Amino acid sequence: MSKKFSDVKNFILIIIDSLRQDHVSFYNKGRPVFDGVPACRTPNIDAFAKRSIVFTNVYPCGLPTIPVRTELWTGQYTLPYRPWRPLLNYPLDITAPEILAREGYVNGLVTDTYHLFKPNMNFHRGFHAFRWIRGQEYDAYKSSPPKRRVDDYVNENYTERYRRLVARFLANTDDFKSEEDYFPARVFKEAAEWLEENRVHDKIFLVVDSFDPHEPWDPPPRFDTYTDPSYSGSRLILPMGGMAKNWASEEEVRYIRGLYAGEVSFVDHWFGHFMKRLEELGYMEDSLIILTADHGHPLADHGKFLKGTDRMYSELFKVPFMVYYPGCEHRVTDALIQFPDVLPTALEILGLGNNARAMQGKSFVKLLTGEAKEHRDAVIMGYHEAEERCIRDKEWSYIHRPGDQPDELYNLKDDPRETRNLIDEYSDVAARLASKFGKYFYKTAPTKIKGLQGKYELSYTGL
Repeated sequence: MSKKFSDVKNFILIIIDSLRQDHVSFYNKGRPVFDGVPACRTPNIDAFAKRSIVFTNVYPCGLPTIPVRTELWTGQYTLPYRPWRPLLNYPLDITAPEILAREGYVNGLVTDTYHLFKPNMNFHRGFHAFRWIRGQEYDAYKSSPPKRRVDDYVNENYTERYRRLVARFLANTDDFKSEEDYFPARVFKEAAEWLEENRVHDKIFLVVDSFDPHEPWDPPPRFDTYTDPSYSGSRLILPMGGMAKNWASEEEVRYIRGLYAGEVSFVDHWFGHFMKRLEELGYMEDSLIILTADHGHPLADHGKFLKGTDRMYSELFKVPFMVYYPGCEHRVTDALIQFPDVLPTALEILGLGNNARAMQGKSFVKLLTGEAKEHRDAVIMGYHEAEERCIRDKEWSYIHRPGDQPDELYNLKDDPRETRNLIDEYSDVAARLASKFGKYFYKTAPTKIKGLQGKYELSYTGL
């Protein structure tokens, strides 16, 4: 073990679901993301960033929620191999808590991400303690109708399906009376309590998995400060899919974006309470702490809200990622990382890197120690079941589209909002990126790029 990591005994992994990198003010320098919506404020995440090594180019591989967590739990890729599905029984999937339990760690999981605790999902396997906080989103928690009027939370364009989804969330949260009843408060308070109770152990591993700021976005009044106070429409806590212009006015779009920013600030507030408790309990002196999100969230940047297989842009992919350990020197790096790399890195820091030999992810410890400046030359993202793929390096983002849809290429430095498709002008760049990953990563080959077939011999049309 490097002397830099000699004080590290514990590992704390914090996942904040659907947190866009550009809504963390450390990354965005306090600038508004959208016209008409104030810049999102995250003072507590910012404070943690200033004590950490901050990464600007860490990406998921397979999307969304469950494939990402599979990558974090196992150190393996999901995109070419597996869709949304449970963890397989040992030894088909070998997970971080199972590895660390064998090395003498006491493991805890605190989450309100209800997908993890649906029957047979197995994401609690290997943890000595797991605390489920019920009622998020469409969790089958309440079967009674909501006490509040659904019509106050939808507009005239909402379909019956979306009305039912809103009703489920309202029923689940009808009994909230104070901020401490809301999900971020309960998640971070329970996590702090677990850490206090388990400080007696020599080595602990804790996953804190906060589902917020995942939709629906319903921040308490104190944090609902990003919406226009003159807005008089319905409280649209759950946007619909499809093109936003087909079901929402520009005013409603701004209002929904403001609700998301309020939810982010609310999560940041309770993250701050958690970090204060970590400090008081001494965990900052002997712990590896990683803060990240599983993915971001489209807010109609390219016309649509919500995640989807066609939304292959930075608003979905760019996440905050911060690594803290005792004695680390704050800096920012733009090295390319993918989520399968996280577990091998953590294991190496803990002096257990020999457990990662069979993992597809690669440790980036040398980036942390300053022995290396780069890690990967390209990353790939997408949904297992879809044909779309996004491959990018630090400058360019290539998007492979299915059928007759044109492929896309964006210069991330000159055009970070990805508004100008340069595929025709720079087809050689698109071809280079497309060739970084072999046929197995595609459902249909990227044969629409001029010159790609002969040069890279990807002239098949599918598997």
